[in-house]
Amino acid sequence: MLQAKRARKRALRLPEAAGRRSGMLGNGEPLRLLICGDSAAAGVGIAEQQLAFSGQLITLLSERYQINWQLAAKTGLDSAGLNSLLQQLYSHNNAVYRLDIVVVSIGVNDVTARRSTAEFQQQIRALLNRLATDFTDPFVLFSAIPPMQHLTALPSPLNYWLGLKAALLNQALATELSNWPKAQLVYSNLALTADMLADDGFHPSESGCKVWAKLVFDAIERSLISYK
Repeated sequence: MLQAKRARKRALRLPEAAGRRSGMLGNGEPLRLLICGDSAAAGVGIAEQQLAFSGQLITLLSERYQINWQLAAKTGLDSAGLNSLLQQLYSHNNAVYRLDIVVVSIGVNDVTARRSTAEFQQQIRALLNRLATDFTDPFVLFSAIPPMQHLTALPSPLNYWLGLKAALLNQALATELSNWPKAQLVYSNLALTADMLADDGFHPSESGCKVWAKLVFDAIERSLISYK
């Protein structure tokens, strides 16, 4: 606990990426995309959204699709906060919003808040229920919580403990997603190296976002092909 408080106090605070958070890009088959979640999705540590995760994913998708996209992400959000944000943004007059793909980045703040696996799984279930009913049952791709033991901003043994907690929440996430045919967990077996982290040693860098975007892009392609 002392290490956690000290690490939080000494952490380098970086802003969210500047730039547009919605738009249309590309030609081809229409694809309606929502990217939502925490500070990693918001592009903390990267200057421009075009170079952050959302921008790099949209660039890849725009080579094959006409993307109508929106980014709804905010620093500090945990799973409960994401549910609240989506309710604030999209709950208007019982409208149904048309989406094909939702990409979710959430869980790191649930780890640091010591959220129980049961509570985390409950929040994920609530999120999936909302997406299925209010957003025309899109494909939902969750990025796995990164291996936090490799984040250079975290001292030892705090990093080891947070890595274990992240693994437990990933297991709970995978368990819940197994009940949803149009939801899946996107994870990587690649080692998390220092160049993949921003200057704060906590968020993904531009090169890290490039790897992340390619993983999600491939998962989207597989999802769309499987339902054609």
